Amino acid sequence: MNLNTPSIGDAAHSWRSSLSSSGQDFVDQSPPKNDNSLLYHSTAFFFLTLPASIASALFLSRLVWLHKHGREHGLGRTELIYWSSFGLMLSGCISLIATLCMEIRNHQQPLAWDVLVAYASMLLAWMFAMVLNREEHKYTIRSSDFILGYYLIANLGVGAVLWLTPQAPSSPSPSPSYPFSNLHWFLGSLIIGLIVEAWPRGWTKVQKSSTASVFEKANLISRLSFHYIQPIMSIGYSRPLLLDDLTHLMPERIRSEHAYKDLAATWKVQEGRFRALVPKSRQEKAKPRLLFKTIALTFGWVGWAPIVLTRVVSTTLVYLQPVLLGRILDFMMASSSSTEAPQPLSYGIYLAVLMFLVSLMSSVTGAQLLQLNAERGMEIRSGLIGLIYRKSLILSPEARQTQTAGAISNHMSVDAEKWATALNTLPQWVSAPIELLVALWMLYRQLGWCSLVGLVTVVGLIPIQHKVSDIFSEIKDTKLKTMDHRIRLVTEMLTSIKTVKLYAWENAFKARIAGYREIEMSVLRRFGVVYAAMTLIFSTTMFMSLLSFGIYAAVGGPGGTPGEITPHVIFVSLSLFGLLSKPISSMDTLLSSTTSILVATRRIQAFLLSEELSVDLTSVLSGYSEDDVVVRDAVLSWHKQAADDQVGRDNDNATGDETAPLLASASSSSSFSETVATPRAPTLTNINFRLRAGSITAVVGRIGSGKSSLLSALIGDMYKYQGSVQVRGSVAYVSQQAWILHSSVKDNILFGKPLDQDRYEAVIRACCLQQDLDMLPTGDQTEIGERGINLSGGQKQRVALARAAYQDADVYLLDDPLSAVDAHVDHHIWKNLIGPEGLLKDKTRLLVTHGLHHLSEVDQVLVMKDGSISEKGQFDELLEAKRGFYQLNLEFSVTANKQHRKAANKAVTSLTDTMSEAGSEATEDIDATTVVAAAGNASSSAQDPKATNDDKPKPAAALVVAEKMVHGGVGWHMFMVYAKAASYTNIALVIILYILVEVAQVGTSFWLRYWSDAGGQDKYSVIEFLVIYAGFTVAYMAFNMVLFYVANVLAAVRGARHMHDRLLDNLVRQPMAFFDVTPVGRIINRFSTDVDAIDENIIWNLIDVVYCLVAIAGTLVVISISTPQFLYAVPPLTLCYLYIQSYFLASSQALKRFMSVSKSPLYQHFSETLAGVSTIRAMSAAPRFVRANGKKADLSAETQLAFGMANRWLKVRLEFLGALIVFDAALLAVLNRSTVGGASLVGLSLTYAMNITGDITYLVRSWAEMSNQLISVERIEEYAELPQEAPLETGVRLPESWPAEGRIVFRDFSARYREGLEPVLKNVSFEVAPGEKVGIVGRTGAGKSSLTLALFRMIEAKDSYWARATAASVHGTSAVDLNGNDTLGGRTGGGSIEIDGVDISTLGLHTLRSHLSIIPQDPTLFAGTIRENLDPFHQSTDAELWTALERAHLKPLISSFSEGLSYEIVSNGENFSVGQRSLICLARALLRKTKILVLDEATAAVDVETDELIQRTIREEFKDRTVLTIAHRIKTVMDSDKILVLERGEVEEYESPELLLKRREGSLFFRLAEQAGEVH
Repeated sequence: MNLNTPSIGDAAHSWRSSLSSSGQDFVDQSPPKNDNSLLYHSTAFFFLTLPASIASALFLSRLVWLHKHGREHGLGRTELIYWSSFGLMLSGCISLIATLCMEIRNHQQPLAWDVLVAYASMLLAWMFAMVLNREEHKYTIRSSDFILGYYLIANLGVGAVLWLTPQAPSSPSPSPSYPFSNLHWFLGSLIIGLIVEAWPRGWTKVQKSSTASVFEKANLISRLSFHYIQPIMSIGYSRPLLLDDLTHLMPERIRSEHAYKDLAATWKVQEGRFRALVPKSRQEKAKPRLLFKTIALTFGWVGWAPIVLTRVVSTTLVYLQPVLLGRILDFMMASSSSTEAPQPLSYGIYLAVLMFLVSLMSSVTGAQLLQLNAERGMEIRSGLIGLIYRKSLILSPEARQTQTAGAISNHMSVDAEKWATALNTLPQWVSAPIELLVALWMLYRQLGWCSLVGLVTVVGLIPIQHKVSDIFSEIKDTKLKTMDHRIRLVTEMLTSIKTVKLYAWENAFKARIAGYREIEMSVLRRFGVVYAAMTLIFSTTMFMSLLSFGIYAAVGGPGGTPGEITPHVIFVSLSLFGLLSKPISSMDTLLSSTTSILVATRRIQAFLLSEELSVDLTSVLSGYSEDDVVVRDAVLSWHKQAADDQVGRDNDNATGDETAPLLASASSSSSFSETVATPRAPTLTNINFRLRAGSITAVVGRIGSGKSSLLSALIGDMYKYQGSVQVRGSVAYVSQQAWILHSSVKDNILFGKPLDQDRYEAVIRACCLQQDLDMLPTGDQTEIGERGINLSGGQKQRVALARAAYQDADVYLLDDPLSAVDAHVDHHIWKNLIGPEGLLKDKTRLLVTHGLHHLSEVDQVLVMKDGSISEKGQFDELLEAKRGFYQLNLEFSVTANKQHRKAANKAVTSLTDTMSEAGSEATEDIDATTVVAAAGNASSSAQDPKATNDDKPKPAAALVVAEKMVHGGVGWHMFMVYAKAASYTNIALVIILYILVEVAQVGTSFWLRYWSDAGGQDKYSVIEFLVIYAGFTVAYMAFNMVLFYVANVLAAVRGARHMHDRLLDNLVRQPMAFFDVTPVGRIINRFSTDVDAIDENIIWNLIDVVYCLVAIAGTLVVISISTPQFLYAVPPLTLCYLYIQSYFLASSQALKRFMSVSKSPLYQHFSETLAGVSTIRAMSAAPRFVRANGKKADLSAETQLAFGMANRWLKVRLEFLGALIVFDAALLAVLNRSTVGGASLVGLSLTYAMNITGDITYLVRSWAEMSNQLISVERIEEYAELPQEAPLETGVRLPESWPAEGRIVFRDFSARYREGLEPVLKNVSFEVAPGEKVGIVGRTGAGKSSLTLALFRMIEAKDSYWARATAASVHGTSAVDLNGNDTLGGRTGGGSIEIDGVDISTLGLHTLRSHLSIIPQDPTLFAGTIRENLDPFHQSTDAELWTALERAHLKPLISSFSEGLSYEIVSNGENFSVGQRSLICLARALLRKTKILVLDEATAAVDVETDELIQRTIREEFKDRTVLTIAHRIKTVMDSDKILVLERGEVEEYESPELLLKRREGSLFFRLAEQAGEVH
């Protein structure tokens, strides 16, 4: 049965066949009459006239477009190329004219009209080309795509015409020639012209001078072959690639700025129309597709047409291959038939060449389709990132409460990312139905009505596919949600790892994380089971072919007779079944991917439709006025609510002071929780005040009174119900929790402003930063780690102050910036920066403060109470009024104003002298969380009084250790690591099962071949043939199902669980120094991206690699059986494949790493922006941050596109070799048609050969992808192999109630933060008696926090076993020299710490830390209930919890929540103020009931009244316990039993405060107290 219609090839064959005589082709000199018209018309029209006419129209359109829209580049033109090209076009035109004249002269009869039209159309096209060539050189910097494309088509067309046109044999007598037979000279000019036009122009001055991207400089052939990325591949093969090698690779239109402008313009129009829709129901109907429609309209038909057209061409070329296969089988059958005359050999060669060209063109168009999809997808992604980023900067307070920082980050990192690959999926909704219909129609032509089995199967699969899609969608949603919970928990644990370790809560967090992980594993297991069952559906093409062939063989012939089973029917149908399987098997992926894209788009849309900040919240005025800030009758809130609604909680609770949206973090202190159902009153009511230009105003009040909210109102962060808020001029804002950029110190201070060296140095001095910079290894060029991790709290606050001061703004809003600094630093900053004589003396300043000691120097004091200004006026006026402020000052101000000013002045005067003695001029004590390279270098210089300039640390690298990036291949070692995790047995089973699957499939094909050969011999009945065929099919399906069960349920789940658990177990056991130098984002990448790759990708890559290897081996066997000569081509082809693979892998792995690494800065910058959005807006820095985001997004897009281009570079080259394999198989079959073994064997061989192209390409890509995915194993293994800190438990037996007394003894104890750094504690010896209260004080850098960290073994004794063992993890190595005889608790000169006579170095870390209590400097709360935060191990009753809260003065607040102890605390405790968090930490300490309590700056963030309450609680509740207190406020430790004074890491004084104060000038403690104004 022949399903094909006549083609040009048929015409040539028919004509040439008629010319054959005496075993020779083409001896007759005149074409037969019946074919003359077909030859002339079809050949001339299809190969010459049609392409030339289309080219002329395109050339003319291009000329018009260039004149209307083009922009001259102004770089001149390369004369050599221009005139060479022009000359070749001109010579081609002359050749055409000469050839036409020759044809007219040689022919006795007039030429046919079609010949004249062909010549005229070609001549016209090349004349247009000459004009266009001149304009293209003016407007573009590369060869014209239109001209070069026509060169390609014209060469093929003229070559085809010359090949199809018979030539007259040489004869002494003149004979008439055929039309077009004299086009050889014209073809020659075309070939040379093509070479000139296609030659790369990178060497030309025009391209060297251009700033266009590499892609935009590449010509058409370079783009089709992806040759433009060849330089990168060559560099990667010769040396490791660098990120700089990828610069300026992608088109300009994909860059963030351009993509955003296009998308934003359309979104603005569509959003406006959407919001204008009435009634509301119309909005709801249009809402789901709003953003999707916006994306579609942004690019219009011009943007989508190339994708659709390329898809159509690609699909057409794919379906041409079965047609050509059928022709070759007909050729072979005719050659072996005794009834039909054999067809000429040249026809078979012609078909083999056509198969090669179609296969090659299919590869090229497929690669171009992927490239177009990637470019458009990346353009959409870049535009969406721009929209999301800009929207996040202008969210309203209400929107910020519903849009958490994590959710917004996910919109960028997850939702927008889906569009990068979306266009590989979405166009299939158009192409898949067409492919199905074409395949079914072609099957109908082969098998008749029997092929309807395929249609019935397809229709029957639709509801099953839909159900499968729903199941997979549900599984995916559950997996993602669970992963989100797990990542949130891990992030929370890592960001607060110091607190987790201090409280010994590692196991509690591990258990909670393991709970979520187990849910993920159950989901993966369920997916594996479902997928294994669904392989029966994915194998439906085998089942369809079984039923179709069975019915056809039984009743498929005319009149219900048995159908004829021939090689043509079998193997063409098999090819079509293979094509039919692609859209069927892809339907589940298509449904799942489309669902994911739609969900992601709706999520982004919901965010983009969120409420924005109103422009009228704050009026920004310009020009001169007596008042810079004027607030009249203002009522403001964090919630969009009626102004007169006063129902709600007291503003003394979390609804006051630092109440802020969930995004607050650095910009304000806390926010409301969504769980509270009661309506809320306005946060600020009846606010009236003025700030005179150049004045300084202080805002005071208890925690929760609305101080921070007042500042937020001035920067426009709150809803304004009524009144007016006016600010004149520019604003500089310093938040209560310092917001620090992950950049250098200098960049943090300049904040985008140009450098003014004099002002910069003045600001450094005023903020007391000079000595800090001297201590840092590279001064102000030192990189500050993520969240300022390598700075102390005071240093971060002073950097934030310096940033604001450098801005030279008109109005300064300062939210309690002095709470985190020592007393002498406080006075220095006040005198030199903020105060009446400071650098900002001419600026308007509004200062929130918990301290009272500077209030006598301010121009105005605002006293906040319950969200209102209860008192305002000058300091003396408020004292005279004798109201609340007077009482506060009377109780908590320890000296008279005169005495205080005297002490302050003296403190500032003596600051330089006293601090030079300590070697540190205002650098806060650096705790363990800030210990990085800088801290060590600082210690070595600051603590050595004999250090000279030569001894100063040399400039060093960035403080945060750079992420390790391995160069080269991953190697087999990482595969074996994964195989071990997944079980060697499971991996071996996967390989064996795939071999069995391939054996069953090849067996099926060979049985069909045998059936087609034996069909007419009546050797077996149809039933017998079908039974054996069905046996092979069932075996194939069964092996397939077992294979995927073993792979997805046994191997994947086991490997995923093992790798994750090893990573988690080892990370929580790392020393604090590891977390100091490792950004949290870097670790989170392991738990998110890398773990996800192991969960879902690696096993599939392994399956793909094994499948391709087995399939290729089977194909080579089949082809070799058919044509043994093919074996000669195997070695060179194998060498080519191996070379291309190694060439590709050398670069692809680096590009994959770049793709991963480049995303981190983008997401980190976005998270950083969200944390500081209020500061960014207040200081008008949004445009600069938008540009920075665009650059990072462009870098990420560039690396992602480069990786995709490299894959397509590989695809084109491998599939070219694959096309050669098809050509070799076809050509060898044609040349050996008499000995090959029949058409059935050729059909089998070619069917497999047509698939080997994709198999080999997929093998190399899968191999490369598996290598790339194994990078995730490598990254996880890197952290899983780091050496751990000391064990959690040891075999040391302790008394049951240890410590029963609370005696602490330090004996010659020395410690350093890391091996190789100078000690921060030196020979410290002192003893704390049971129940003593010891205050620990000292100048900055003295080692106060280091002492407490040593007590908890957060840092180990100098040169001890564990100090040296854990050094390896910090340096990133897996081994360390531990020579010596020290044992587990041994020490070599670092001294010891004993608690109740027990050396703590012999105890397990959990044993030690669980018997100590601490209230840390940074009060940390975790997401969860209040109960879980107080008692994560559920060891206390509710009554005990309420008692602890009552003693911590929190019971009224917590009891006001309807949920009580079950009230949900959001991440980082953002729905509580900083002071309230400190009180919750106090409640924790009250619950632990240990004999030793450490207070590390526990009251730094609370007002003096709350501080007094806390101290009173400690005195009452811990009266029989040993208490060590570190405090900036000297007043806090004045009632201690003893004072420990540290200086340069050594014990300077250790006596009662009374004795130390009596020594006066001889006591360092006296001087510190005097500077703080506590003595007079």
